[in-house]
Amino acid sequence: MSRHEHHHEHGHDHEMSHLSAEDIRVRALESLLVDKGYVDPAALDFLIETYETKIGPHNGAKVVARAWCDPKFKAWLLTDATAAIASMGFSGRGGEHMIVLENTPEVHNVVVCTLCSCYPWPVLGLPPVWYKSAPYRSRVVIDPRSVLAEFGCQLPEHVQIKVWDSNSELRYLVLPMRPEGTTGWSETELAAIVTRDAMIGTNIVSSPAMKTDASHE
Repeated sequence: MSRHEHHHEHGHDHEMSHLSAEDIRVRALESLLVDKGYVDPAALDFLIETYETKIGPHNGAKVVARAWCDPKFKAWLLTDATAAIASMGFSGRGGEHMIVLENTPEVHNVVVCTLCSCYPWPVLGLPPVWYKSAPYRSRVVIDPRSVLAEFGCQLPEHVQIKVWDSNSELRYLVLPMRPEGTTGWSETELAAIVTRDAMIGTNIVSSPAMKTDASHE
């Protein structure tokens, strides 16, 4: 039984009804290529499993957490990010040439790719839709403070915002400031609070106290 026939026997129309038109076209193209033998389903499953479990923002969060806990690793990360990140097993396409940008009380860094969607795949996975959108790519270089505010990131006026343009040869990872109230936390505990947006620079890592307060609102 082909995958196409399988979908119809189990209510194909109902299963697809919640999908967008673009998702439906992608699935139809996938089914066609598989049925004609142009694509190996096992290869597709391997790619999906890779992006779901082996690469993604959880890798970047581990890098950030180690930098927060280990001054020597942080110094290495800021001088040779590619090698430091690779030492944790995170390397490959999109991560050949990395630079880590440290946020401080005076400087906040944010990353964009003005031409397309260049992104550090080994540490952040696939880029979010908004990162690839024309409005983000054009506006964040002109008025970053307003764009960050739309992400819920309100920065004091004295904080300088630096915008970094990623490209196919050079990718960036933002090292957020470690939030207060995390003294004594393990790397695993710290990694759990580091978000993808904080590593792009469109947000910060909130302190545990701030999260507790927000949960009671």
